[in-house]
Amino acid sequence: MELVLALAESGSTAAAASRLHLTQSAISRALTQAEDRVGVRLFERVARGVVPTVAGATLIAGAPRLLGALRELERSLSAPVAPPKRVRIVCECYTAYRWLPTAAARLNERMPDLELQVDTRFTLNPVQGLLQDRIDVALLTTSELPKGRARHTAPDLVEQPLFSDEIVFLVSSHHRLARAKSLTLADLRTERLITGNTPPAESAWFFRTVFGRKRPKLQFQLFPLTEAILDAARAGMGIAVLSDWMASAYLASGDLVCKRLATGPLRRPWRIAYQRSASEVAERLIAPLTASLP
Repeated sequence: MELVLALAESGSTAAAASRLHLTQSAISRALTQAEDRVGVRLFERVARGVVPTVAGATLIAGAPRLLGALRELERSLSAPVAPPKRVRIVCECYTAYRWLPTAAARLNERMPDLELQVDTRFTLNPVQGLLQDRIDVALLTTSELPKGRARHTAPDLVEQPLFSDEIVFLVSSHHRLARAKSLTLADLRTERLITGNTPPAESAWFFRTVFGRKRPKLQFQLFPLTEAILDAARAGMGIAVLSDWMASAYLASGDLVCKRLATGPLRRPWRIAYQRSASEVAERLIAPLTASLP
């Protein structure tokens, strides 16, 4: 399951090998063995790397929850480690705050003396907070920890894959694109995109994932609140861009229509990064996080 998650996030055996500290040939052998064991192909080999099959996507969706439960079971069998009394946490994407309090409450049932302190000052740059030792745990989407030589000068940080959400596009039911089967890249170039104040790393991820090496000039309208983003789309001002976790709650009235790209689902990987000194809390947080997802 760790192998499949690493391949899904990195998109190639070479990148997954670097993430798991294995050789590329070892990753390829392990993937073949995994597919032989389950009896189905999990990834299609393409020119640019690997992409999940339908069976692979099913495993990717369920693996984080199972891994979290397994890790929690392992920890319950080992000698308990006294966790820090206070842990500072930040989420790179504000959508996490929809379900983080529920996860924190579940964690407190097992660790009643723990104070989980949310620090939003580093929302736009959570890695900086980790490097400056002002944040203990960060839920990351697109920001990257230092690599190569820079990693050796960084604090002792740990990183694990968590899960993924899907970025979707909402338009007014009266918009010209409301009846379109899906959105094309040309639609994104010609329409105004309505979004929040996204971190630079997420903007770079969006352009790279959607447009590849091309960097077209797009029209953006920024609002600080989800409700404002959705109301602007409802008023026909453009296309709202946000997580399906947030969008799903606003579709029942029928005045907004959800669209996806013609090129396929735009999935955004989430990771948890933390100071090694906060490992006990961070690893115990994984299970309630995955259990609390919308």
